[in-house]
Amino acid sequence: MGSVSAEAGEPRAAALLEHILQLAGTPSAAGDVEFIGADPVFPSVFPMGELGAASIAAAALQSARLYERRTGIRQRATVPLDAAAAAMRAWRYIREVPTPPAAPGRHPVGFYRTADDRWLFLHRLAQHHFARQLRVLGLPGDADDEQLARAIATWNGGELEEAIMAADACAAVARTAEEWAHHPQGRAVAELPLFRLTKIGESAAEAAGSGERPLGGIRVLDLTRVLAGPTSARALAEQGAKVLRIASPLFPDTPQMVKDTGHGKRSAVLDLRDSRDAGAMRALLADADVYIQGYRPGAIEHLGFSAEEVAALRPGIIVVRLSAFGGVGPWGRRRGFDSVVQASNGIALEMGAALGDGSPRSMPGNPLDYVTGYLAAFLAQRALELRAEDGGSYLIELSLAQTGHYLNGLPRLDRDAAAARPAELSDERLDELMMTRATPYGALRYLRPAAQLPVTPGRWELPTVPLDHDRPQWW
Repeated sequence: MGSVSAEAGEPRAAALLEHILQLAGTPSAAGDVEFIGADPVFPSVFPMGELGAASIAAAALQSARLYERRTGIRQRATVPLDAAAAAMRAWRYIREVPTPPAAPGRHPVGFYRTADDRWLFLHRLAQHHFARQLRVLGLPGDADDEQLARAIATWNGGELEEAIMAADACAAVARTAEEWAHHPQGRAVAELPLFRLTKIGESAAEAAGSGERPLGGIRVLDLTRVLAGPTSARALAEQGAKVLRIASPLFPDTPQMVKDTGHGKRSAVLDLRDSRDAGAMRALLADADVYIQGYRPGAIEHLGFSAEEVAALRPGIIVVRLSAFGGVGPWGRRRGFDSVVQASNGIALEMGAALGDGSPRSMPGNPLDYVTGYLAAFLAQRALELRAEDGGSYLIELSLAQTGHYLNGLPRLDRDAAAARPAELSDERLDELMMTRATPYGALRYLRPAAQLPVTPGRWELPTVPLDHDRPQWW
């Protein structure tokens, strides 16, 4: 991973930012970013806020550099640590105005004891995944949590993990960091860098934006769902890119997360198995600058939209490819989510040992998702800069597991200080960080962009919209 060390009095977020910039081959921030505050912001022994702030700062700094390249105007970004930490769980803050009463429902995730006295993490936020889990367990669709726990308790953890994954759903045995380091998938992930940026084709140089916004004129095609991928495209929209999200009719998404990650985008639905819709997709790609896809490794390639095929169709395109486990090792093509990776790689057990009764618990946010998303936005802009200098098509590869490996390698925060932190920011501070806007969903309250640029402040020109709100065409 390389060394990450902070000078005396330097925020750790600044050292993390410098390391990210070094890995991407970009110049030092050199005083162009100010971090305000420090971790822990929320109860976590992992520096969730600081790594989040560094990734947010990297994306904002690269936007400022692209704008300076065009205009000669230099800016200094400011990133408050509490705003960055809140951004690592932004979907939790989406609120309808006025807020309706909470509807009863099943908790979307949980840890359960197995027959061999392990903990199994069950990710059931997606209803189609939960239905598959119930079928593996031989339970009816209306099974309650007690029935679920009893059924899981009859299985050995590793066997049930494999059975659920084989059924195209998500589960993970809670492992220690040492167990993960010796697991074949853990070893495969450990050999990967935090991210890859590779030139995959030749093309003429093109401008990296135009007009009054850093990414004005840049077109982004967003074929992602849940959090990491949609966050990357939302971060590009924050700086003026035109983002068109393409959803699939096959895969449901989480309404709260769609609202969170939809700011600044238009959104349409295409079935890429249909020849007409696939043709519409190719027409969109022919005029796109950035193509972000988060399909399970191998799936989009099967449909004819691999990085190489897209680069041949549109020389000069920037392809961002995100996955759960990095596309390598025995789990390389598996589905996965932030919390699944946290359970697998030791984070959940360490959190429980440090701040609880020893039973596993996830971090108070989804930093693997959001950090991966902001890193992707940073790297997409870095690739736009490279394209402006030398031309070419570029492939960017990231995964939740690679981000999790990086986070796991960072120094821990003081346990007592973390335990003393409140579960939420004050109402007064949240009022400063949030805004309200009319949307097709009605009035929504949500977090503002966390990074602040004085000349080109981040903002979303379009309100968040439902997945099928628009036609699949550029504007």
